[in-house]
Amino acid sequence: MITYLFKRLLEMVPTLIGITLISFFIIHLAPGKPTDVLAELNPKITPEAREKLEKYYGLDKPIMVQYGMWLKRVVKFDFGESFSTDRRPVMEKIWDTKQPLLERRLFITFMLNLLSLFIILIIAMPIGIASATHQYSLYDKITTVFVFIGFAMPSFWLALLLMMYFGIHHNWLPISGLKSMNYESLPLLEQIWDRGRHLILPIFVSAFTGLAADSRFMRSSMLEVIRQDYITTARAKGLPERTVIYKHALKNALLPIITLMGLSVPGLIGGSVIFENIFGIPGMGQLFYASVMTRDYPLVMGILTVGAILTLLGNLLADLGYMIADPRIRAK
Repeated sequence: MITYLFKRLLEMVPTLIGITLISFFIIHLAPGKPTDVLAELNPKITPEAREKLEKYYGLDKPIMVQYGMWLKRVVKFDFGESFSTDRRPVMEKIWDTKQPLLERRLFITFMLNLLSLFIILIIAMPIGIASATHQYSLYDKITTVFVFIGFAMPSFWLALLLMMYFGIHHNWLPISGLKSMNYESLPLLEQIWDRGRHLILPIFVSAFTGLAADSRFMRSSMLEVIRQDYITTARAKGLPERTVIYKHALKNALLPIITLMGLSVPGLIGGSVIFENIFGIPGMGQLFYASVMTRDYPLVMGILTVGAILTLLGNLLADLGYMIADPRIRAK
């Protein structure tokens, strides 16, 4: 196991370099430069001053030279300084160490995605299992309709509908931020409830599309497993149907879902950009959007690198989950 982990971690290095190289080229191909944003703030800036800014930021060098300089700093765990007016180090802006732990951007995005994954698992699995064991029943047809609605519905549109209904028309749930303005004056239990109310809509929007996809995959996987000969043998022995499904079939049906969970990490992180901006959540998604709009190359690359590392670790955890679920893989 230790040898396997070490080998996989080594394999991640060239993959990570490839991801950062492609990302670096793509963000530099986008129209506009950081100096354009600074020039808009100061319309009197001269072409000579703009050239000095480009030279100061190293933007006058060939793109491969710029990438080499960036990679040399990253090896030392230095992502450089942000191009924004505060000139703070990139990692300081990402970790947000000046804020309490519960209000740090990376922690907020990580916890939102973790809660979304948890909700997806505990709801999608029972729905998929029930649909597979009651194939073509009324329940299966109803869930199929709702699943396809979930596939087709854009998350931003759903977020706006929920905000209008629950937040504006009925005033049941807050529609922005992570806490109320009077949060500090509330008792502890009310503070917990206040944070929970602010998380309901963002987490639901984040989990909705994944819930539809995973329940469909769970249904297909379970249908394939329950048609196997060993399931027929288990039923022929007189075992209760619940034992056949949850003890014999479920473990093998989970294998594709484990892979899907690992591959869903990039989608959840990318989705954070949408719902964090819609709901005004100060997380990594909101910071990433702001950095792209201002062409803050070091900050964009820092966030993309952190996201790439989390994605690769998610895939590694999926492989480890495969090994735990399937003894044949452990034997190899």
